[in-house]
Amino acid sequence: WVVGSGGRWLGSSRISYWGCGRRSGRWSVPRMGDGKSGVSEWRTEYGEGRRGLIEGEMDEDPVVEFVRWLGEAKDAGLVEPNAMCLATVGSEDKMPSARFVLLKEVDQRGFVWFTNYQSRKGVQLEGNPRAAIAFWWGALERQVRVEGLVSRISPEESDEYFYSRPRGSRVGAWASDQSREVDSREMLEVRSEELREKYGEEGHIPRPDHWGGYRLVPHLIEFWQGRQSRLHDRIQYLRNQSGGPWTRSRLQP
Repeated sequence: WVVGSGGRWLGSSRISYWGCGRRSGRWSVPRMGDGKSGVSEWRTEYGEGRRGLIEGEMDEDPVVEFVRWLGEAKDAGLVEPNAMCLATVGSEDKMPSARFVLLKEVDQRGFVWFTNYQSRKGVQLEGNPRAAIAFWWGALERQVRVEGLVSRISPEESDEYFYSRPRGSRVGAWASDQSREVDSREMLEVRSEELREKYGEEGHIPRPDHWGGYRLVPHLIEFWQGRQSRLHDRIQYLRNQSGGPWTRSRLQP
């Protein structure tokens, strides 16, 4: 990254603000006299040459609008535009946690991803089946937020996706006790190799009962477009949690 006067981003490089750069494969952040890294000085001016959001030009159905935005992110060549930050909250400790997962299906029924049901996010969703997801497409200066109720998809749907995965990924679903501690990387690799030998090159690898999909049924979807002077566009769609028609409104940035 390169930053010019006033902290404005100028382009891509191995050097960033105040000499923060990548050396020997690692990012280095220089220490200032007061111990601060200078991150507070980084600036990006949004919206230059971009058209803002106009309610009348957006689809009345936010899922249709989202699919259009997702397609535009893919067409723009973004790496894994289906990556999304999934936030969940524990039912007992009330602590939120967030991580990135991959969206694998979206339609009028909701947003689908796959995971280990015994992972931290799986345990939290079983106790508190509410979640929020967020997509960030920096090159387009866009983000989308989604909130809703979550439930497991059917075993048949999980099977269909599981058997479409590369063979190594199917082995990995058995090899990893997701979110549990492991003594070393080598132990994980040994377990994976043992499973490869067990199933061979052609043997059937069943889907683990502890692995499958979740679907978030949205009741809130917000579209965000970067604009100049931080006066960003925010268009929110809402409906009650039992379904029904969507209502659309503009939010202040």
